Amino acid sequence: MVIGVIGESCTGKSALADKLKYLLNAEVYTGKDYLRLAKNEDIAKKLFQEKLDEAVSGQHIIYVISEKEHLQFLPEKAFRVLVTADLDVIKERFAKRMKGNLPAPVAVMLERKHGCFDKEVHDIHVVSGQVDLDEVCVSVRNMIDAL
Repeated sequence: MVIGVIGESCTGKSALADKLKYLLNAEVYTGKDYLRLAKNEDIAKKLFQEKLDEAVSGQHIIYVISEKEHLQFLPEKAFRVLVTADLDVIKERFAKRMKGNLPAPVAVMLERKHGCFDKEVHDIHVVSGQVDLDEVCVSVRNMIDAL
């Protein structure tokens, strides 16, 4: 089963994916990690797509997506987890990544991108900071097992 963990930067996607990884004994790919599959980008994309297509009925693969262009890789039957957070939370987390300083252009970029995944089709919606990730992981596992 492919599990797409979808959302903007600093919403908690990676934290959720790490917990799911151990619960589901899954392999995790983030963003353009697929490039490690081959030296040629086109070949890497093709291999990655094949890997995801095969995993729909086999092993678990978690694909962490923060760029809309990467949604195209998700197979139709992938399980989709939308992870969102309030803009202030995203800015605070992003500032921590940047050693406490959030430059104005970065803040504007975050504001512009905020909500860009909100209308994407998903099986479960996680609002970061408002739920227990362990409980979310168990819910995801139970929902996947029921498919």
